[in-house]
Amino acid sequence: MIPDTIKALILDMDGVLWKSDAPIGDLSAIFERIRERGLKFVFATNNGTKTPEEYQQKLRDFGVEVEASQVVTSALGIAFLLARTYPPGTKIFMIGGNGVRMALEEKGFVVLPIERATEAQVFVMGIDRDINFQKVAEAALLVRNGIPFYTTNTDKTFPTPRGEIPGSGAWLSIITTATGIEPIVAGKPFSYLMELSLEKLGTTRAETLVVGDRLETDIAAGQAVGCPTALVLSGVSTREQAEAWEKKIDIIADDLSSLIG
Repeated sequence: MIPDTIKALILDMDGVLWKSDAPIGDLSAIFERIRERGLKFVFATNNGTKTPEEYQQKLRDFGVEVEASQVVTSALGIAFLLARTYPPGTKIFMIGGNGVRMALEEKGFVVLPIERATEAQVFVMGIDRDINFQKVAEAALLVRNGIPFYTTNTDKTFPTPRGEIPGSGAWLSIITTATGIEPIVAGKPFSYLMELSLEKLGTTRAETLVVGDRLETDIAAGQAVGCPTALVLSGVSTREQAEAWEKKIDIIADDLSSLIG
């Protein structure tokens, strides 16, 4: 199903490789076929809750050996974005997971505890499984007071074996509703993750297939940077939605296994 002109893949994770902790297909066999075909690959995910090393271990648990450097997360994207504008030592209040915290700290930013939130010079939001009213209240106060507002991604939902649960965008809507202010977005559909991925692969846009399960993020991001795209139906978006998408998608497949062939 993948044309011979394709030399590399940029793969989403949630809804493509797995739903929560349940793999979608035999990942070990799928990646063996990818390697047999000589395709290079990286992973680009809007889910910044884990570090690249934690994703590396998750893949290893499913029988897939990769380098941590092959994983590009929205946490890395937001750290990359912030480092363009703010110097090391900038104080950041964050609602998010360990992946976001470590990415920010690796760039030299100071991540504040909630008790020091009023000192923040920047506010960053991602998925936080320990979110609570106090964190949301402090964030809203910061944003209303003009502190720059960034988010890892705007995905409204997150696929699990039981169905879709609230994603980063759902929690983000609390802050945007309370403040009337929209954030700067690091993840897909914006180009930062695609640019980082293409840099790692060293392939041209025309040679690189972007694979995802969500039209408004994965497919939109790939199309925005001029890459061919493949939608897999194992996650969020449906075939009907794909066929109605404003710009033609190059490939629609049931899942990653059928895409690779």
